[in-house]
Amino acid sequence: MKLIILDRDGVINHDSDQFIKSPDEWRPIPGSLEAIARLNQAGYRVVVASNQSGLGRGLFCMDMLNRIHAKMHRMVGMAGGRIDAVFLCPHPADAECECRKPRAGLFRDIAARYHADLAGVPAVGDALRDIEAAMAVGARPILVRTGKGKRTLASVSLPEDVVVYDDLKEAVHALVGQGD
Repeated sequence: MKLIILDRDGVINHDSDQFIKSPDEWRPIPGSLEAIARLNQAGYRVVVASNQSGLGRGLFCMDMLNRIHAKMHRMVGMAGGRIDAVFLCPHPADAECECRKPRAGLFRDIAARYHADLAGVPAVGDALRDIEAAMAVGARPILVRTGKGKRTLASVSLPEDVVVYDDLKEAVHALVGQGD
């Protein structure tokens, strides 16, 4: 089984410093939905691992998050793709939980659910915490410049094995090629 792990905000959809709190605020990054479809066509199972501290902060409720994800799934489906599962951390940033990236709890949950060793599994994110969570389980970290990606590149020195692409579409092209 081929597996890929994607962060949500800043990778699939535009991010916001005020959080994505409603389906109306969830807007896909150009090319991201088609990139997910291309991954599916190449035999990948696409899984999302996302910190959603807005839940723990009370900025939105689980019902609203489910509605946001329903829109995401619907739009990915309209582009011919599929997201197999969404794993999320609902805790605020100051929580000492194991699921909040940069800790690797979400990634371990994905490994357990799919009975998979995550060594070498591509993991695409836009922030240092995404890279650190991927590296903690031996996944292959990929940073995109969308979302917080440009800020991340400007503020930290990434390990040399982290590959950087402009966006998810470019990362997928590098992983699977352009297609038929």
